[in-house]
Amino acid sequence: MPLQIELISLNNEVFRCFMGWSAVLVLKMFGMSLLTGLWRFITLTFANPEDLMSPKLKVKFDDPNVERVRRAHRNDLENILPFFIVGLLYTLTNPSAFIAINLFRAVGISRIAHTLVYAVVVVPQPARALSFFVALGATAYMALQVILAGAF
Repeated sequence: MPLQIELISLNNEVFRCFMGWSAVLVLKMFGMSLLTGLWRFITLTFANPEDLMSPKLKVKFDDPNVERVRRAHRNDLENILPFFIVGLLYTLTNPSAFIAINLFRAVGISRIAHTLVYAVVVVPQPARALSFFVALGATAYMALQVILAGAF
């Protein structure tokens, strides 16, 4: 009988890679929270009265730098959270290690690139669209493979 490797195990290189990129993306999302807070302090743009550091300040919701980072963070939530679920399910289909590892890398690198070109150093389109669609395409491919693996 051939050696069976547990799919959710550190012995499975696909699962290890998924864990690694998931952890990187969690840290990246934490970084977005910190970047939002940093911009709020730099621009003195606070959304809650209790956060105002001076009676001269007023609650503001319209600083373009803060809003750009918040939009990038929301985009992460809309795209990285599905990756966490779909990526784990994809790992359970026992995919080709080469394909799976490169899909995980594509999602991770493109989500980091998306943040860089959208919220850190603003780069004109199509940079943001390309990075968005690489991650979306990889996650959609994994979701399709999960469905084809007999999810129904």
